[in-house]
Amino acid sequence: MTREQAREAAGRLNVSRESWTRIEGFVDLLLTWQKRINLISPGTIPEIWERHVLDSLQLLHHLPPGTTAFADLGSGSGFPALPLAIASGAEAHLYESNGKKAAFLREALRQAGAKGTVHLTRLEDVPNQVLPHVQVVTARALAPLETLLGWAHPFLAQGATGLFHKGQDIDTELTQTAKSWKIRFRTHQSLTDSRAVILEVEEAARVRTDPVKDPGPG
Repeated sequence: MTREQAREAAGRLNVSRESWTRIEGFVDLLLTWQKRINLISPGTIPEIWERHVLDSLQLLHHLPPGTTAFADLGSGSGFPALPLAIASGAEAHLYESNGKKAAFLREALRQAGAKGTVHLTRLEDVPNQVLPHVQVVTARALAPLETLLGWAHPFLAQGATGLFHKGQDIDTELTQTAKSWKIRFRTHQSLTDSRAVILEVEEAARVRTDPVKDPGPG
């Protein structure tokens, strides 16, 4: 998909021309930084407009009405956070543990004129921190669902909706996750990959496992 084809597709997602211009600037910045640090898989660069940009922008259709802020876990290259923040106008809270990638994200926010904060931290430490008020928590190609829910739970517990990019193994992940989590969810077919889905998590609670009681001598 060419840049022009992507622009037309973004228009169908109600991305304004002004927002698209800023997204193009973000992509150009990413490709410049890519020469110094590995932000995206080099093999996906020729497909960047569909594989990364439009894949991120499809979340626009799933944002709850009135969304003003979202948290993105393992932000890394800035997908989906930067395109989503630019196109929606929502404030982004980007969580990233790699210092070089965090520096890139700060510069990307600045150049794009997007509202946001980069939190340089390990996701395991997030529950011990003061959390921003967000309506959505996102993550893309980050971790198996069971692990991801543990990281996202501090936000989900405050009422946020989870919007997670997931691949063709989603059914297996859901089966595995059911052993330790009870979740209320729905899936949406990905617009950019017929094998992928956007998993919308409305509620998540850990499954209580009672310890086996010793029956004692009998």
